[in-house]
Amino acid sequence: MLAAATLICGAALVAGCASNDRSVVGSSGVPDEPGATAYPLTLDNCGETVTFGAAPRRAVSLYQSSTEILLSLGLADRMVGTSTWFDPVLGHLVESDATVPRLADNDASLETVLGVEPDLVTSASAHTFTPAVVADRDRFAQLGVPTYQSPSVCVDATVAGEDVTRDRPLTVDTLYREIRELAAIFDVQERGSALVDTLRARMNAATAAAGVGAERPTVAFWFSGIDTPYMAGCCSAPGLLAAEVGAVNVFADARDDWPEVNWEILADRDPDVLVLGDLSRKRVDGDSLDTKIAFLESNPVTKELSAVRERRYVVLTGSELDPGIRAVDAVEKLADGLRSTGR
Repeated sequence: MLAAATLICGAALVAGCASNDRSVVGSSGVPDEPGATAYPLTLDNCGETVTFGAAPRRAVSLYQSSTEILLSLGLADRMVGTSTWFDPVLGHLVESDATVPRLADNDASLETVLGVEPDLVTSASAHTFTPAVVADRDRFAQLGVPTYQSPSVCVDATVAGEDVTRDRPLTVDTLYREIRELAAIFDVQERGSALVDTLRARMNAATAAAGVGAERPTVAFWFSGIDTPYMAGCCSAPGLLAAEVGAVNVFADARDDWPEVNWEILADRDPDVLVLGDLSRKRVDGDSLDTKIAFLESNPVTKELSAVRERRYVVLTGSELDPGIRAVDAVEKLADGLRSTGR
């Protein structure tokens, strides 16, 4: 199968093969106006030039947020596997998700992915496209398997392995771009346009209702980890959420997506509100909400935080702290949470 795919790729007939075609869709993404995709479609995707000769029929998604975009575009019948889950799938996607094989709850092996003979592999994480986890994109290209990396990973960012350092904050337009590009790849541009319109309307309503006053509340986003917690830096999904509701991330001076900090630094910055990730995966201490709160309220340093003393917590799922279509849900929850804490 792989040898055959490589030969077809050389003929530039299989979707996703590298191409010298210069009709590249660049950093602005695909056109906003929906319409039938004209193949071959060439995209400049996170530093890789990929060409699609036809709509994929056997897609594998290696990350939950990427999976939920494909399912939201009504593409379950063109998916042959998913992996790397943090939470239960969005409620309205349960039925369609049940029709797609789950290759692994965590990270799938390269052998497992190749075993379902994909004609496209997508991911919304720098983590999965590394040799130590699944495989890097070059390896997939060598095997004749096209890949698509979420722009939220690489736009205005430097990616070194699984580490992402951002030059500028992530914007919601980058999330919409991913939806439009995937819709174009699969020739479902009208679905993509409708999904973006729905998300944009909800986002506009959520930000209009945020009601932040002249004194912007300060927040810290805790993803996981007890000894050295991972707190959100300036510019990934939590930075977008803070900006949309008019809050200030106390670690906005950190350029990494999830820098490791210490509790003394958090205490010194003493945010008004703590945003706590409630991760369903339970891999390490500090994944679940219960362990987070128990630690905060018993540790000699953290129990003196004003947000802890007054229990000013906002809870988001792990997936809502990642870039993806859940950003709208997260903004709605964060806006409601800030109002309920009086901030």
